[in-house]
Amino acid sequence: MKRELRDQVDELWAKRDSLSPASTSEAEVVEQAVELLDSGKARVAELAPDGSVVVHEWLKRAILLLFRVRAIEVTELGPFEYADRLPLKRGFKEAGVRVVPGASARWGSFIGKGAVMMPSYVNIGAWVGPGTLVDTWATVGSCAQVGSGVHLSGGVGIGGVLEPPQAAPVMIGDDALIGSRCMITQGARVGPGAVLGEGCVLNPGIPVIDAETGKELSRGVVPPWCVGVGATRPRSYGGGTFGLPCVLIVRWLPEGRRHSRAQLEEMLRDHGAGA
Repeated sequence: MKRELRDQVDELWAKRDSLSPASTSEAEVVEQAVELLDSGKARVAELAPDGSVVVHEWLKRAILLLFRVRAIEVTELGPFEYADRLPLKRGFKEAGVRVVPGASARWGSFIGKGAVMMPSYVNIGAWVGPGTLVDTWATVGSCAQVGSGVHLSGGVGIGGVLEPPQAAPVMIGDDALIGSRCMITQGARVGPGAVLGEGCVLNPGIPVIDAETGKELSRGVVPPWCVGVGATRPRSYGGGTFGLPCVLIVRWLPEGRRHSRAQLEEMLRDHGAGA
């Protein structure tokens, strides 16, 4: 069924400029694909056995098509009024998800069993794994992939990406801890069990450096089972020398061993950071 549906979505993508809210039969096809995302039966991206990111472009195309085939509808809730093309996600109790007032997720996102949403936001196409905490004012952007047992601390921004369809989204591995006000964008990746101290900025242009060796480990990819903090590295320009952001790996953790939140915060405080 998925293969047939994928072929239908690809056919619609080829004639997308002709689609509108009046395209009712086409809308049914697109909504079937988005329902797969909403139910967790499909996801926009996942890791291959070799660690590379596999993007299922047809599902991102379905999301983009959805905005063409749905009209804006007005929703009223008490004194609030909303005008959007997409409904909000529903069925949290049946899915075993705790949602605190002020939190919302768009239809087409998946939230796993045991996850908790404090007042926060999850956009369409995103995947939030079982047991993950999306803390207060954290946002999970469109198509971002967040693993199970993750803690997204207060104010964390996980960037979204819809276009181009082949662009890889942000990937956060299982059991990661992302400190308050971190910004992770443009397809950056955080490995399983990794810890980022508050205020880190990570995108594909940000160097990740081993504090012990000074070696640049990657650009935009934090390795599994390590502790990283936001730092700067000097760079000279005509106007002087300035500090550009980097992520500094200050400790390596035993693989597969989850530390308590208190232990992790103590590690971060030793390096002038917090969670």
